[in-house]
Amino acid sequence: MARMPEKPFDLVVEEDAALEKLGYQQELKRSFSLISMIGFAFSIVTCWSALSGVLIIGAESGGPPVMIWSWVGVCVFSLCVAYSMAEMCSAYPIAGGQYSWAAILALKKWARGFSYVCGWFMVIGILAMGAVNNFINAEFILGLVVLSNPDFVIERWQVTLIAYAVAFVALAFNCFIPQMLHRVARFFLIWNISSFLIIIITILATNDNKQSASFVFSEFQNFTGFSTGYTAILGLLQAAFGMCCYDAPSHMTEEIMNARKEAPRAIILSVWIGSFTGFVFLIAACFCIGSIEGVAESATGVPIIQIFYDSKGSVPGSICLTVLLIVINIGVAFGLTAEGGRAVYAFARDRGLPFSSIWSKVDAKKQVPIYAICLTVAVQIALNSIYFGTVTGFETVISIATEGFWPWSLGRLGLPLNIIGLLYLVFTSITFNFPTLYPVNSENMNYTSAAIGVIMLIAIITWITTGRHHFTGPQSGGVIIEGAPHSSISEEVDLGSEKAVKKAD
Repeated sequence: MARMPEKPFDLVVEEDAALEKLGYQQELKRSFSLISMIGFAFSIVTCWSALSGVLIIGAESGGPPVMIWSWVGVCVFSLCVAYSMAEMCSAYPIAGGQYSWAAILALKKWARGFSYVCGWFMVIGILAMGAVNNFINAEFILGLVVLSNPDFVIERWQVTLIAYAVAFVALAFNCFIPQMLHRVARFFLIWNISSFLIIIITILATNDNKQSASFVFSEFQNFTGFSTGYTAILGLLQAAFGMCCYDAPSHMTEEIMNARKEAPRAIILSVWIGSFTGFVFLIAACFCIGSIEGVAESATGVPIIQIFYDSKGSVPGSICLTVLLIVINIGVAFGLTAEGGRAVYAFARDRGLPFSSIWSKVDAKKQVPIYAICLTVAVQIALNSIYFGTVTGFETVISIATEGFWPWSLGRLGLPLNIIGLLYLVFTSITFNFPTLYPVNSENMNYTSAAIGVIMLIAIITWITTGRHHFTGPQSGGVIIEGAPHSSISEEVDLGSEKAVKKAD
C-alpha cells in the first residue's frame, strides 16, 4: 500500500515537538509556507534595491569595476555563510537564531557567555538595519521632491521625520494586521521581481549615452584619497550591505510550516535570487551612469534617482521608477520590524534583556509579540534620531547594520564552507571599521569600532550584573533533535541548569 503523504497537521505537531525538545512552548502561529517565506526573506534581503540606496559608496571607492567584481566575491562568500546557517537552522529551528545556536554548539563552560554577547550583537544589528532602511526610504522620498522642485533644500529634520513615519507605518502593520504578513510577503516578492525587470529594461532601453565596457568592468575610480588596494577594500562595504539579513527565516522558524525544511530553503534561495538580481542591476546601472561626479553631487542626494533621470530625461518617468523602489522599501520595513520583534522576543524569552518579562509576552489573540515589536520600532527611531545631530554618527549605524533531505545537512561540505564563511566574516568585521576618506578628521572618521565597543561593554556589564544569573539560552540545550547534522556531539550543556547531559552516539 502506498504511503499517504504527511498532512500539514502532522508537520505542525512534529515542529512543535521539536521546539519543545529545546525547552520552549509554541506561542506563535505557523502561517508561512515556503513561497511566502521566500517572499519575506527576499523582501528583506532584496539585494538589487538595497544596492540602489548605497551606490555612492562603491562609486567613490573604486567605481564600477569594484562595485561589480566585489559583488561577485561577496555573493560567493555569502553563500558559504548562508549554507552553513541553513544547516544550523534546520537542526535547531528556534527564533533566537544565531545566539541560540551558539549556546547549543559552543564549549560547555563558554556557552552561556558567548550566547549572551552574540544575542546582544544580533538584536542590535537587526534593529540598526531597520533604522537604515527607514533612513534610505526617507532619502528616496525627499529626492523625488527635489527632482520635482529643484529649489527645494533637504534638511536633516525632514529626513528624520519621514524615517519616523516609515517606522510607524511598519509598526501599525505588524501590530494591527500581523495575520496579513505572510500574504503581503507573497505580494512583495512579485512586486520586487516585476520592479527589477521594469527598471532594468527601462533604463537600458532609454539611455542613449551608455558608458563603455571598459569603464564598467576595468576603469578604477578613486575619490577617497587612499591607495588603490585600500580603496578597493572600502568598496566592499556597498556589496556587503546589499547582501545581508538573509538570516531572516531563522528568526521566523516558529511561524513556518515544515520549518526544518522550508526555512533553510528560504535562506539559500533568497541569496541565490539576490545574487543574480544584484549582479544584473549593478551592470545596468553602471552602463547608464552619467558620470561618477554627477551622481555623487546630485541635488537629489540619491544616485539611483539621478541615473533614472539621466537615462530617461523625464521627471515623471524617473518618479515612477523611484516609486517602485519606495514601495519595496516599505515592504522591507514591514519585514525588518517583524524580524526584529521576533529576535527581541526570543532573546527576552531567555531573559537576555532588561524587563524581559514584558518583551517576551505574546498577544493571545494575534499570536505575535506586540511589546517586542514596539521596542523594535522605538530603538529604530532612537537610531534615526542620531541624524539630527551628525551625519557621521548615522553612517556608523549603517556600518553596524552590514533542497535536500530532512533535515538540511551539508555533509562533507560542511567544514570547508564553515571555514570559508568564518574567514569572510572575520575579514569584513575588521575592514568595515576602517576610515573611508583621507585625510581623516573628526567629520569623516569611521566610528563603527567605538560603537561596537560600546555594545560589547553594555553586553559585558549586563552579563556581570544580571545576565549570568538569569540568562538561560535554549532551556534544554543538551537536547539534540533526532536526525540533526550535529547529532554526533557527545556532550552538551543544559543551559537552564548548567548540568551536563550525556548523549549516546
